[in-house]
Amino acid sequence: MTDTREHVLTGTRGTITAREWPHPGPSFLALVSHGYGEHIGRYEGVAGTLLARGAAVFGPDHMGHGRSAGERVLIADFEEVVTDLHAVAERARTAYPGLPLVLIGHSMGGLVAARHAQRHGEVLSALVLSGPVIGTWDTPGRLLAHDVIPEVPVSPSALSRDPAVGAAYAADPLVWHGPMKRPTLEAFARTLQVVARGGDAGGLPVLWLHGGDDRLVPLAGSRAGVERLSGGDLTERIYPGARHEVFHETNKAEVFMDMTRFLDKVLAS
Repeated sequence: MTDTREHVLTGTRGTITAREWPHPGPSFLALVSHGYGEHIGRYEGVAGTLLARGAAVFGPDHMGHGRSAGERVLIADFEEVVTDLHAVAERARTAYPGLPLVLIGHSMGGLVAARHAQRHGEVLSALVLSGPVIGTWDTPGRLLAHDVIPEVPVSPSALSRDPAVGAAYAADPLVWHGPMKRPTLEAFARTLQVVARGGDAGGLPVLWLHGGDDRLVPLAGSRAGVERLSGGDLTERIYPGARHEVFHETNKAEVFMDMTRFLDKVLAS
């Protein structure tokens, strides 16, 4: 996909680089929030699917990720990431006024998207969460128990059953392959509690996508958080055998179809 635009915004802690996949006559807007250690460039497949369905698509590299400013993968306060994401949402709404906006968040980006829905749900028409870090996730507490954070980078094989996905991830220079950082882990633990106490998303339709064999963010831990956030308006799709990145899985065509059917239904109503 060659037709993309880059926007550089003033973020809460330096510049935020955002990508736009423009549409000549969109019927809706889609905002994508990527996961920990990666960048928005890994979402070409998601963007292409949404573009074909009539969306103009936007997504930032979060602070400390990709081409955005900041020490790599250092996030001291996820509220700042939410603020940066909202700035990109406002850029999209200014460029294409009057269109419904849907928010899609994966993994860490799902946590950011959930908090955005709590803070700014009035600007959203739908929320899609893929393998979201929400509810109960024991990784921060387990790593913070050590005096020195152990170096346990994300295993490429945990992402997808397609070995090409893991190989591309391992070779990607914009992906962080080192250890997690203590302030980021503390921010994860704190924000999980903030979202748990933050109430539901005000009746916003929610689609939850999760791999049945997701070992990075196990679906059992996410379930209570997703159900609490949705307030009852929840559609879920659990894919047996799929790993963490369902948008890059061997059954991604099924995943994309489920997402577009959900959005078609929500936007039609």
